[in-house]
Amino acid sequence: MKAARFYEKGKLVVEEVPVKKPGAHEVLIKVKYCGICGTDVHIFQGEKGSAEVEPPVILGHELSGDVAEIGEGVTKVKVGDRVSADPNTYCGKCYFCANGKKHLCPDMQGLGTAKDGGFAEYITVPEETVYKIADHVSYEAAAMTEPLSCCLHGMDLADVQVGDTVMIIGTGNIGLLMVQLARTAGAEKIIAVEPNDRRREKAKILGADICIDPKTENIREVAEENGIQNIDKVIDCAGLTSTAEDAVEYAGKGATVVLFGLTGPDDVMGLKPFELFKKELTIKGSFVNPDTFERAGRLLSGGCVKVDDIITGIIPLDEIQEVFESKLYAKDGKVIIKCF
Repeated sequence: MKAARFYEKGKLVVEEVPVKKPGAHEVLIKVKYCGICGTDVHIFQGEKGSAEVEPPVILGHELSGDVAEIGEGVTKVKVGDRVSADPNTYCGKCYFCANGKKHLCPDMQGLGTAKDGGFAEYITVPEETVYKIADHVSYEAAAMTEPLSCCLHGMDLADVQVGDTVMIIGTGNIGLLMVQLARTAGAEKIIAVEPNDRRREKAKILGADICIDPKTENIREVAEENGIQNIDKVIDCAGLTSTAEDAVEYAGKGATVVLFGLTGPDDVMGLKPFELFKKELTIKGSFVNPDTFERAGRLLSGGCVKVDDIITGIIPLDEIQEVFESKLYAKDGKVIIKCF
């Protein structure tokens, strides 16, 4: 099969690799689409992603496809089923797995990091990580199940309440999902902070009430002009030290701040403890997607979250190196790789 293997900083090679035959309780998936994630970008750029990587490894973990073959004992799916797959597996034995925090497991293994991922024609995964796709959900949309599941975990941490005012900083792919989840959760006002005109427009279409260009507008003044008394929840989806600092600055009294976007591993943000004290802020990080994958699939199936406008590029597997070199993923929206 063809697969895109990462060898070193800046080098992805599309080459022939063997198909791994499914063993007991494993499923072989013929991959249709696999999305490019910020983790893939960090790895390509030679930085640390969400987990350690030992090249050569096939990148990619946001996938959809069809069940091509099942191993002995598999009962969850059958050949021909349309599916997606949660990329993460855990040891099930450590302190964190035993205490409801499996995503913090020191032996967590992820597709596209510790194990070969989805930028390939086929992938073999454990049965327990496979989830069926509703018939009316496209394969392209189903490739968004994994990022949506991560957003759900972030939204759970934010604990948005009915009537809250929520600020989303950065309305790229993740921010646009967060805008929709905040609306679904019952936020009374959603403020989107985004310098890119097209992304602001999409945020407005998908549910943001107030869209602010931080390059030309004063965020605090715009909020006050729109009658915002307190910003209850702030979610930073941009993943910059400057936006993390902004999230703390613009959070209201008693607010929760979720730092969702992935910064560089050595980035350091400025933080004034007195500000946290005075406003009684809660600051949380959000890591991967514990127990949210099935729920993400149901949200896509029910039409609660729309992803068609977020996906702006579908590129053949053979051209994946060019996509990373040109940074096409950083332009207008989500880029997914066609693997068949």
